[in-house]
Amino acid sequence: MAKKLTLALSKGRVLGAELKLLEQVGIVPEEDVKASRKLIFATNRDDLQLMILRGSDTATYVEHGIADMGMTGRDVLLEFEQPDFYQPLDLKIGYCRLMVAGLKDEPPLPSRMKVATKFYNTTRRYYASQGVQVDIIKLYGAMELAPITGLAHRIVDIVDTGNTLKANGLVPMDLITDITTRLIVNKVSMKMNNARVQKIVDDLAAVVGDGGDHAQTA
Repeated sequence: MAKKLTLALSKGRVLGAELKLLEQVGIVPEEDVKASRKLIFATNRDDLQLMILRGSDTATYVEHGIADMGMTGRDVLLEFEQPDFYQPLDLKIGYCRLMVAGLKDEPPLPSRMKVATKFYNTTRRYYASQGVQVDIIKLYGAMELAPITGLAHRIVDIVDTGNTLKANGLVPMDLITDITTRLIVNKVSMKMNNARVQKIVDDLAAVVGDGGDHAQTA
């Protein structure tokens, strides 16, 4: 029997939309993913299982070949400098924005700002492209506290509704990039299991309405 493929999904607000996409191409987990603490789930297909991970970990598992494919946000993918996976498809779900934000009533800024973010590489590239030198402070949560407490002058973070920023006296300022969930494929898996992997890619492309070339897109 052929090796079972593993598809990693990102848990959180986008998980429901990911499962709905899979259902539309005939892939259904054998139990309720959202109601279980398990991380690996069998599906109605003998040759495919699902793995449920943090979005920030999904790409790592795919890059190292533990998962053959994955669904994760472009914000995560931008942090990889030279990823060992393909990005064949924009799944057009999980839309949000990666933005610079700061205090609504912002005091005068120094010539060299401090910027707090968990998106270190993306933030570094963004400010370099603007010709602005900044000191980047890496944080993993409660980002809005950084300008309030004086830890940093600005933050770079995901903005959905903007309500959390507003509640903490911050406002979105500069758009870095729009974010959606992407399908990624391990390069070795695409080579060794090309027919089965490509079929899933093509089926998902048909559902999301992407008519482009999905073969081994970097």
